[in-house]
Amino acid sequence: MQARAGTAGLFTLSHFPSPAPPASAGRAPRRWPRPGRLTVITPTPAMQPLSVNQYLRQHIRTVPDWPAPGVQFRDITPLLQDPKVFRVLIDAFVHRYMDKALRPDVVAGLDARGFILGAVVAYELNVGFVPIRKKGKLPFTTVEETYELEYGSATVELHTDAVKAGDRVLLIDDLIATGGTMMAGKKLLEKLGATVTEGAAIVDLPELGGSQRLRDAGLPLYTLVDFAGH
Repeated sequence: MQARAGTAGLFTLSHFPSPAPPASAGRAPRRWPRPGRLTVITPTPAMQPLSVNQYLRQHIRTVPDWPAPGVQFRDITPLLQDPKVFRVLIDAFVHRYMDKALRPDVVAGLDARGFILGAVVAYELNVGFVPIRKKGKLPFTTVEETYELEYGSATVELHTDAVKAGDRVLLIDDLIATGGTMMAGKKLLEKLGATVTEGAAIVDLPELGGSQRLRDAGLPLYTLVDFAGH
């Protein structure tokens, strides 16, 4: 599975010899490599390198019938629990946005899992982070944007001093479904004069149409894992 815009890259899992088993009666003990010696291992099909996308996909948990019957919920929390997996996840974003052409001035995260990703990515890029929050959660003067849900509507807010006119902003969330939240975040940032250079997420649910809707609105996207269905 390849990233939607660009390639997340490849890595190879290291292979190490197992500890030497006890010698069987009547047989000479097996000779194992001394510490520090290079061991050449012929690759087998089971040892082929995984793409970052495949590796991350293996650590996303699918919870059936949650939060409603018929929904296949894609749970990203296992990606965060293992420090090695979390590092692979963060590096997939950081390596992309270290590129001078894509490097943002600010990272904006969408409430709430976008805060987890966005804050760490911003730290690694040495740029600022701003939260886009649900209405009523920010204490200072805000701008707001309301968007439609399947049943009803929701509103998100941003502090008026969160970004400056002309800032290049990376907008990040954990998942793109219908695209409503990310679209609202884009509009908020543009109200303050910023430019959203790209939207990023771990998971895209393309069948729900959100990613296509965002692209049609002129927002480039970078996602790591696609899941059919919802």
